[in-house]
Amino acid sequence: MKKVTLLVAAALLAPSAFAHQAGDVLVRGGAIMVSPTTGSGDTLDVQPNTQLGLTLSYMVTDNWGVELLGATPFSHSVEMSGVEVAKVKHLPPSLMAQYYFGDAQSKVRPYVGAGVNYTFFFDEKGGAALDYAKVDVKNSWGWAAQAGIDMAVTDNLFVNSSIWYMNIESDVNVQGRGTVDKTKINPIGLMVGVGYRF
Repeated sequence: MKKVTLLVAAALLAPSAFAHQAGDVLVRGGAIMVSPTTGSGDTLDVQPNTQLGLTLSYMVTDNWGVELLGATPFSHSVEMSGVEVAKVKHLPPSLMAQYYFGDAQSKVRPYVGAGVNYTFFFDEKGGAALDYAKVDVKNSWGWAAQAGIDMAVTDNLFVNSSIWYMNIESDVNVQGRGTVDKTKINPIGLMVGVGYRF
């Protein structure tokens, strides 16, 4: 009986087969809320939106990885003094270099990342305050940063939460008026979901 008890205890204390190690592909999916932190100075206020987020990571070593972030299109209402002046949709794919803390057998792997973001805007629409004029928001390059954590559920399945910051600044053109503002969205993204290790 004592021998059986020792074997059970040893099994419980043994390292989990869960691992983020060199060569692994990690797929994460879940809800991601993008909440802009600024408008154009104090002029424009861009409202938050939640969509489906998807990331694809490749572990270059046991501690270093690269990740691509994608999502379904975000749709934002742009307001001025509480009045909607435009609606805009965008996609902000981001490519990140990541560092994972801990060793490959850890059941919990916190990580940080930094990289570049390219945001392209589409389906822009002016509101009543702009007499429904055609609005054009220029695509934007910027930097991005993230922090997150993966927690094992099974050998391959894990839950994930992460926070992102993206530098998004773009010129706003209104038909007949030219460039009227430089919009700073600079959103914080919060993502909660599940992942699978291949």
